[in-house]
Amino acid sequence: MLDIKFVRENPEKVKENIKKKFQDEKLPLVDEVIELDEKTRKLKLEGDNLRSERNNISNSIGALMREKKIDEANAMKDRVKEINEKLTSLEKEEEELSNEVKKRMMVIPNIIDDSVPIGKDDTENVEVEKFGDPVVPKYEIPYHADIIDRFNGLDKEAAGRTSGEGFYYLMGDIARLHEAMIAYAKDFMIDKGFTYAIPPFMIHAAVVEGVMSFPEMQAMMYKIEGEDLYLIGTSEHSMIGKFKDQIIKTSELPITMTSYSPCFRKEGGSHGLEERGLYRVHQFEKQEMIVICNPEDSMAWYEKMWRFTVEVFRNLDIPVRQLECCSGDLADLKVKSCDIEAWSPRQQKYFEVGSCSTLGDAQARRLGIRAKGEDGTYYVHTLNNTVLASPRGLIALIENNYQEDGSIKVPKVLQPYMGGKEKILPLK
Repeated sequence: MLDIKFVRENPEKVKENIKKKFQDEKLPLVDEVIELDEKTRKLKLEGDNLRSERNNISNSIGALMREKKIDEANAMKDRVKEINEKLTSLEKEEEELSNEVKKRMMVIPNIIDDSVPIGKDDTENVEVEKFGDPVVPKYEIPYHADIIDRFNGLDKEAAGRTSGEGFYYLMGDIARLHEAMIAYAKDFMIDKGFTYAIPPFMIHAAVVEGVMSFPEMQAMMYKIEGEDLYLIGTSEHSMIGKFKDQIIKTSELPITMTSYSPCFRKEGGSHGLEERGLYRVHQFEKQEMIVICNPEDSMAWYEKMWRFTVEVFRNLDIPVRQLECCSGDLADLKVKSCDIEAWSPRQQKYFEVGSCSTLGDAQARRLGIRAKGEDGTYYVHTLNNTVLASPRGLIALIENNYQEDGSIKVPKVLQPYMGGKEKILPLK
């Protein structure tokens, strides 16, 4: 959410930013916000003047009573009553207008960074850099579900009986490989100096609304019936929510945390769920990272964070690339974002395995997260990045480490988590 003062002083810049995001239907909101804000401020000024008058009158009443000027004192009391009635009406109107301002401000997109490429949707995202050579072996790479089936590693039929479409059982060496990746990603981030955390897997609506836009929430998150709770779609939400309404000492910044969680998503819409495979599912596991920092440090952290993900995947012998998200592909709260995509030797193309974003002070404003320094309090900047999410990461690992004899090579960094195994062998 933008600073109302910024909108008031820079309406054309805000409108230009809306156009860059191809959301022209939101342009009228800027003028509406400015008009409603002006009315709100006038009401506030009128209310402040009335409160000042009431205080002066209240002081006078005591003096008049002491001087036995009863009639004058009673007239003053009548005026105080009038003021109180007027203030009740003004405060109600001011609250209603303030809510209308907030309602509109919540859907005006954040100001994107000047470096963000302009484009309508994800088809116009820009490849920035590749890491590792994308190899296509001479032998065939089967579909990942077929590879896993040879290890007796996947049971979606049983999951359909227990939970329905979009869920799965991972079994045996495949399940172990999956957990080895998550454990390695956790230890990798701890070695980078991040504090490890396991957060709540459900959060209140106020936290959800603080970390993402309402349309995103509706499309992604599962609501717990009869409770003010949502299942998390990613642990960054509860991690950022940890600091809701807190004032952080500047000396404690930056706060760098890495978190493990299961994640739950509706995965509705035109893309749907993947019937046989594991690319789009309702439940997955993820190692995440967040940073809370001073505004001047956020872009430096952004560059560090996505490179951590690249390093993880390269250590797993998986070629990746960084893809800069264009303006039309950025969620409303984001200032700048990029995707990390892994190479698929079977499809001979890259697919998304993680994303890194800086959100400026948008989440901090919504959640009331501030820092206190020598010059007073200010809103912090928040960033998040996927270290590793699986089963997507598992798919990339399997395809890039699949051998001609049907075995899967275990990358060196995962071997300690796999009992020293250098490869796993199919059972059929």
